[in-house]
Amino acid sequence: MRFCGFVTALAGLYAIATPLPGLAAELSAPVAALYSTVSIFPPTAQRMTVCYGFVCRRREILDFTAGDRSALTRIMAGGRASAAAERAAVRKAVVWFDRRMGPIIGTSRRVARADFRHRDDGHNYDCWDTTRNTTSLLLVLQQWGLLKFHRVGDPHYRGNALVLQTPHNTAVLVERATNAQWVVDMWTRAYAQPPDVMTVQKWVKED
Repeated sequence: MRFCGFVTALAGLYAIATPLPGLAAELSAPVAALYSTVSIFPPTAQRMTVCYGFVCRRREILDFTAGDRSALTRIMAGGRASAAAERAAVRKAVVWFDRRMGPIIGTSRRVARADFRHRDDGHNYDCWDTTRNTTSLLLVLQQWGLLKFHRVGDPHYRGNALVLQTPHNTAVLVERATNAQWVVDMWTRAYAQPPDVMTVQKWVKED
């Protein structure tokens, strides 16, 4: 069993109980809480804070270069044909992010479903880190106008002790035409592997 979401659940309670000062008007409260609860700024079109080490105890600023923007624009161009194609392009964009940051912060050694029992927090993301980082990357793509068929949604949580489903959370995209919610979950995959992308309805039944 994995315990990533235990801390996530506590952080979610903290977010509900604590005022969220200075939220950017364009961010929903759940998305803004991803940043306020660990005292970092939301991403901008120029940079984002990359969290690692479990619950953002370690962090690194990613300043997007012209080359970064060009690479991501090329990747997302492959998704212009349809919503499904855009989700496939998002998977590639997340892999790009993983490869971009891995050599810098040491997460090229990260494993799938990392939690505190691996005793290697300095080289891993927990699901709280991946939710925050993936949401940030998606917000940047959105700010750059690279999401045509989707918008960034609120993070989603699962966990049902009655069926031995462990707590976990993830970033979400919302399909504009249908309002269908799609998770983008990189925590369940190891370094440079494409993230899980599936409907929230399916994801909440996984473990």
